[in-house]
Amino acid sequence: MLLLPANNQSPWTGPTGNNTYLLKGAVPALVDAGVGDPSHLDAVRSALGTASLARVLITHNHPDHAGGLPAIAARWPGVRVIRFGDPMDEAIEAGDTVLRPLHTPGHSPDHVCFFDTRSRDLYCGDLVRTGGSIVIPASKGGNLRHYLDSLARVRDLSPRRLLPGHGPIIDDPIAAIDGYRNHRMQREEEVIAAVRGGSLLPEQITARVYGPLSPVLTAAAADTVLAHLVKLHDEGRAFVSDDGWRLT
Repeated sequence: MLLLPANNQSPWTGPTGNNTYLLKGAVPALVDAGVGDPSHLDAVRSALGTASLARVLITHNHPDHAGGLPAIAARWPGVRVIRFGDPMDEAIEAGDTVLRPLHTPGHSPDHVCFFDTRSRDLYCGDLVRTGGSIVIPASKGGNLRHYLDSLARVRDLSPRRLLPGHGPIIDDPIAAIDGYRNHRMQREEEVIAAVRGGSLLPEQITARVYGPLSPVLTAAAADTVLAHLVKLHDEGRAFVSDDGWRLT
């Protein structure tokens, strides 16, 4: 497995941008497509040598993970794209190993992880990362209850490593997963405290919980706050009134 950066650093994607992973071997495969940056595609071609890219496995269809598909198809016209919603085998040959897809909604409804059944590595997209948090964009299909369920399912696999879509490879998956779960539970308590203190709109709760943020991060944080409120609503612990959110 070879980690190839997608060269799309930004406040949204992080200081190292997106990760893509090339599995060389009998069935050359790339996990996630990047954004079509020419230098990224040149790195893929150089790493392949005389081989041709056979498959691209997409963890989810957000632009930073799937936006490079047209450029990849232009360079390797015969490439097969594998993603949620398309026919997907329970065992996917990739490189010289076999990957098992695992539907892990939460960050997005179509989010999929790919589990290497031989090495027990998990290509986890935007399920977990270090050096930043995972946004749960409620206005775009994000669901916090589904996300927590996905974390639990992945934890039960006891993966050896997590290979995320952003940031460094994670060598202690259980600690990272538990850290994310604890972070979300702590954030939930902060959201509850903010509502109890009189902040009734997601934007007001965001300002109270997160403090000053850049405009692009403020919108993402407000969307995640909304995901927390929806979870509380689904659990019968909060409701929407004429002037905003209230606790039951």
